[in-house]
Amino acid sequence: MLFRRRAYLTRPQRDTLAGVLTSPTFELVPLKKAITRAALLPMGSTVSVTASPSHTIEATVDLCEQLQAAGFHAVPHLSARMIRDRAHLREVIARLAGAGVERAFIVGGDSKEHGDFPDGLSLLREIADIGHRFGEIGIPCYPQGHAFIPDQPLLEALHAKAPFASYMTTQLCFDPMAIASWLTTRRAEGIGLAVHIGLPGVAEPQRLLAISARIGVADTHRFLAKNSRFVARLIRSGGFYRPDGLLEGLAPVIAEESAGISGLHIYTFNAVEATERWRLGYLRSIAERAS
Repeated sequence: MLFRRRAYLTRPQRDTLAGVLTSPTFELVPLKKAITRAALLPMGSTVSVTASPSHTIEATVDLCEQLQAAGFHAVPHLSARMIRDRAHLREVIARLAGAGVERAFIVGGDSKEHGDFPDGLSLLREIADIGHRFGEIGIPCYPQGHAFIPDQPLLEALHAKAPFASYMTTQLCFDPMAIASWLTTRRAEGIGLAVHIGLPGVAEPQRLLAISARIGVADTHRFLAKNSRFVARLIRSGGFYRPDGLLEGLAPVIAEESAGISGLHIYTFNAVEATERWRLGYLRSIAERAS
């Protein structure tokens, strides 16, 4: 079993971890049987639904409608490059409003082609211009950079998008110090958005590396260079990755009120059963360590 080290946690840190693990956001990909996998989550959970160029934005909306009907709180990823124009955007927002969806997560997206919205900022501006009923809007942030966008334009985009958003979610990053340092710098620059920490769920090492090399981190070479020890441990292991070490490394910053961390966003990779089993087991372990 990978990364099961137990760090020393203070009582406030244990309480904070228990709090954010009790009601995290769970991310699902709108693939076949996704709604069946969602049934393994606690009723009433918040479920974030991704958008992928291999599927239409309608697949994301479809799953959100199913989740809402089943008693969950769906959060669609609205990918700017997958929305054709203002009329298409109005259709999407109307369907989500009809389903009772109250939050949205705005991303630029990975589609090579695009319509009227080439990036997340252009879509955020359009959403604000036409009006919407979303109580909260989230945007991504990248503590270790983006696969295709240079660091400076990425940072400028974050500052430009912040006024339109309620919170930001960190994309895949396995270095707690990198996350803490990045967040400290952003706070010093005046970005005050609440933060949801992106936490990878339980996954096979090969799949986790494949995903990490293309999503939420910088280019493959940069990712491997910055995470060489982590990658080496994954390669040597015959087991599954579990995020205990990452979570406990983040415990001090999560417990720091000034950091403004308001929740966890768990990337399940649709391995819901294994990830939920880990989450419940970890909550039990926190309770045991407190006794």
